[in-house]
Amino acid sequence: MAGPLRAGGAGALDLLRALPRVSLANLKPTPGSRKAERRRRGQRRGRKCGRGHKGERQRGTRPRLGFEGGQTPFYIRIPKYGFNEDILCKPVPFFLRGQPIPKRMLPPEALVPYYTDAKNRGYLADPAKFPEARLELAKKYGYILPDITKDELFKMLSTRKDPRQIFFGLAPGWVVNMADKKILKPTDENLLKYYSS
Repeated sequence: MAGPLRAGGAGALDLLRALPRVSLANLKPTPGSRKAERRRRGQRRGRKCGRGHKGERQRGTRPRLGFEGGQTPFYIRIPKYGFNEDILCKPVPFFLRGQPIPKRMLPPEALVPYYTDAKNRGYLADPAKFPEARLELAKKYGYILPDITKDELFKMLSTRKDPRQIFFGLAPGWVVNMADKKILKPTDENLLKYYSS
């Protein structure tokens, strides 16, 4: 065999002619590369089947996700964000309580740039910058911007709520009296200063 290997190209072809064809029928792994699998019960997953010794892990009775062993869990211990939503969902029971309308909270400091950006139509953004942002978006996606100034509902569409208001037209600090159908406004300077800040 040493002769054909040294001869170069012609010798290599002679060697290929002499050797049997490579096919799936005569392929086998290198001797010693594969270990024979021993399929006895205790070899891999026998005895306790890899589940450990007793307890809820072996028996498959683990507690639900988020359970902290009887301690008040994290998702109940920490209050939910958006505590004014109950007022918006059920305004009449709130007004019947006779409580003053709270002022809307500002977003967290990390989200202030998002809500003050006209591109995101943030509620703290300058309304004068909205037409420029709309035009820029129309150019980006290639559509014609409709002219809403000629629309009969333009006045209604262009009205904006103050960022501190929860209800449109009702300022923070006002009390809605459902029995007398009146709105009570605070006159104390400290209250006015608090609700306007």
